[in-house]
Amino acid sequence: MNDQANVRTRHQLRRPDRFFFGTRAMPCPYLPDRVERKVVTDLSGPDAADLYERLSRAGFRRSHSLAYRPACPGCEACVPVRIPVAEFAASASFARIAKSNIDLAVHDSPAHATIDQFRLFTRYQRSRHAGGEMSGMTYDDYRAMVEETPVHSRMIEYQTREGSLVAAMLADRLADSLSAVYSFFDPSESRRSLGIYMVLWLIERAREEKLPYVYLGYWIADSRKMSYKSRFRPMEGLGPNGWAAIDAT
Repeated sequence: MNDQANVRTRHQLRRPDRFFFGTRAMPCPYLPDRVERKVVTDLSGPDAADLYERLSRAGFRRSHSLAYRPACPGCEACVPVRIPVAEFAASASFARIAKSNIDLAVHDSPAHATIDQFRLFTRYQRSRHAGGEMSGMTYDDYRAMVEETPVHSRMIEYQTREGSLVAAMLADRLADSLSAVYSFFDPSESRRSLGIYMVLWLIERAREEKLPYVYLGYWIADSRKMSYKSRFRPMEGLGPNGWAAIDAT
């Protein structure tokens, strides 16, 4: 989600003091021959945390100080998804992934950008998302993504015994959940399944903090980039009748 540069229309929804904006159409990064548009609103102000709580339950996500949700013409492929923590039980394959990463030290700190993070982020982008919107980000762009947050955000780092950073996740702490904003990892460490491991770690942290949900953003059934999310079961999706269990297979 880029900055406000793509915003071109404005309309009010429900609250007279809160404006929601529509972005211009852009090529969809997940499905070919589709376009994407978003509805966004500014999270600044004294009620930012409370507003973000309510918008998250309505399927919105956060980027910098904006909350956004897809509003694509003729397409409803993006499904907001979350994991009900109390019902989640790790499969045998998940247990193996957790065991293969037992050597990693985890550091959970306030959202702060570092050069080591940016170098890892750049390697990840070039390997997994070459030519994508985020692959050309500068350090200042990256720092803004991490540190421009009006809510309680954390940067979770995963390091080897030698102190090498192999994975990192930016996450938001809400009243009822942890929300994975963005994660990245060393592409040469494929045997560790670090993307899966970070979600497993977040689920366990939510369990420790007695939070009922972990939000994973959007799931698209026909997108290979999103396929890993379907491995986490049970999973709830937001539909016309609210949050309900879905079969993400």
